Amino acid sequence: MTDFKKLEDFDFNGKKVLVRVDLNVPVANGAVTDSTRIERLAPTMSYIVEQGGTPILLSHFGRPKGQVNKDMSLAVVVPAIQKAFGQPVEFVDTDWTDVSAATEHIAKGAAGTIFVMENTRFHAGEEANDLDLAKRMASLGDIYLNDAFSAAHRAHASTEALARELPSGAGRAMEAELSALQAGLGKPQTPVVAIVGGAKVSTKLDLLENLLTKVEGLVIGGGMANTFLHAEGIDVGKSLCEKDLADTARRIYDKSADENCAIILPVDGVVAWHFEANAPHRTYGLEAMDKEGMILDAGEKSIERIKGAIDEAKTVIWNGPLGAFELDPFGHATIEVARYVAERTKQGKLVSVAGGGDTVAALAKAGVVQDFTYVSTAGGAFLEWMEGKPLPGVEALKA
Repeated sequence: MTDFKKLEDFDFNGKKVLVRVDLNVPVANGAVTDSTRIERLAPTMSYIVEQGGTPILLSHFGRPKGQVNKDMSLAVVVPAIQKAFGQPVEFVDTDWTDVSAATEHIAKGAAGTIFVMENTRFHAGEEANDLDLAKRMASLGDIYLNDAFSAAHRAHASTEALARELPSGAGRAMEAELSALQAGLGKPQTPVVAIVGGAKVSTKLDLLENLLTKVEGLVIGGGMANTFLHAEGIDVGKSLCEKDLADTARRIYDKSADENCAIILPVDGVVAWHFEANAPHRTYGLEAMDKEGMILDAGEKSIERIKGAIDEAKTVIWNGPLGAFELDPFGHATIEVARYVAERTKQGKLVSVAGGGDTVAALAKAGVVQDFTYVSTAGGAFLEWMEGKPLPGVEALKA
């Protein structure tokens, strides 16, 4: 966290503070259904207000494609923000072509008021990282904070260009995220074990290539594992498998040896003959897979093998489930391993960092989100960080 400023590095008294947040939260029937991302912003808002500043929130919402679309207005999130922050909240309508009316609205606000600006993506310049739009945004405030790690992988006007127009720093949520990521891969306690699951190797090639150089153990699960097993000559039947990537899988395996990284694959699998919840199933060893079935989860021997790797680790980073966790009972391996990581973490034996949409859902199903050292709600940004890619929204904050 030494490369950029934190809240304590600013004098907020009497200042208008533009805060890039992520209010792209799920909404149904005109109400927010999951306010987790909003609640994580409360420490930043409280600090700014307590120090005499005025928070002005910037966020995208949905994909309006540079056009005003009131079905994607951020007005819908105002009640959830009011509840989470316990401060007066006002919505500021604008299409971002002219912010003079917005400036007047904010100037009339009472002390302690939090302002929520309209969807930044209502203007095409947002996703184009347009400097003129960034300058209009900058005219609304004195200081810029980015508290939206989940949008940090996008070089947009409100995440990248704006950061260069005002004195800039990280909010509490961004600070916590970056500190956790530093503990996960930046300067971790070793040995490090990465758990990578999901459906396809093709979507995580960059991730696997980067992790091989950073970790001592790499657990591969889910449909991805089938591609590696196929590459080793194992018949995975009708399981999800990218057979055309067999050479790629073998290349990754060879590179792992050069990097002294142990790749840990399943040694047995839970096989079903229909992809549906509670489908009839049984466990097979790899040497005796039913060619008419599909592997939907890792078996008990595989689970024990993964636990053995975790026992040796000081740090675990996790992205992606180990099986079809959304279908009962094929989430067993994911849940069992998640609870094991959580228990080791609670015992002080492990630093555990996890992220990605499916991962968060799987950990929630296991009831262990609060027991990990850190669980990131960022999807694409977390994955790109694990891939070793620079994140524009973070780079722009660096002094």
